[in-house]
Amino acid sequence: MTIKDLIVRCAVAIACIAATVFCHATEPQKNLVLPGEVFTVAGRTAFILTAADAAGPPSAAKPWILYSPTLPAYPDAAEKWMHEQFTKAGVAVAGVDTGESYGSPAWIKAAEALHAEMVRRGYAKKPALLGRSRGGLGASSWAIAHPELTAGIGGIYPVYDWRTYPGVDKAAAAYGLSPDDLRARAGELCPIERIELIAKAGVPVCIIHGDVDTLVPLGPNSAELKKRYEAAGKGDLVTLIVAEGQGHSFWEGFFRCQELVDFLIARARAGAE
Repeated sequence: MTIKDLIVRCAVAIACIAATVFCHATEPQKNLVLPGEVFTVAGRTAFILTAADAAGPPSAAKPWILYSPTLPAYPDAAEKWMHEQFTKAGVAVAGVDTGESYGSPAWIKAAEALHAEMVRRGYAKKPALLGRSRGGLGASSWAIAHPELTAGIGGIYPVYDWRTYPGVDKAAAAYGLSPDDLRARAGELCPIERIELIAKAGVPVCIIHGDVDTLVPLGPNSAELKKRYEAAGKGDLVTLIVAEGQGHSFWEGFFRCQELVDFLIARARAGAE
């Protein structure tokens, strides 16, 4: 081997190492609370918590839950028990990170891309939705945009009115509008103002919310959703579990609510039928 050949081989080896390092550096990164997959969809980091093999014919669509908010820290360890129940029951959980999007059109677009990818992978066209805290804005916005693709909505102290949290000023940036413009378009863009659309579509809901929550008040959010379902003649579709003396916290009861877990498993399975 000549010195020239050696130099060429070394250069090729260095290039291969550099390419490998670059590829690993650009792979989406996320710590999952349970076994699953992290991948990219529409240029955003997405995840799936893998479900156990579900009973049924191989051709059947696989049930799943669309989770929000997907942020670097979410889903977190507080939710681990809950997600274990889902995956053990054969229900996968998936989400896509859109940052602090507060149910904006950007969130819906990203969720549509994730939904398309999930369907391509053999998952059901009609997932159940789980929104925790500000994730309630994502869950309700998806359901309003796509009631035909929503098997049910679950919530853990969810936000349905961005005027209460995070407030108009913070939400406006996510919507690409000025605070004044967003406030003026609340009837069009604030989920709670359009809840009757999913009520009339017959989308069932199960929520747990504390009665002393000062960050995301019960009254204008979960209780208001129930009130608007009742006004539409669909009050029987909403189960609102009020956690007495609880605020916006890591109280274990929020994340080990068997009624909520059972509801989401049942609705995800129904969406896969």
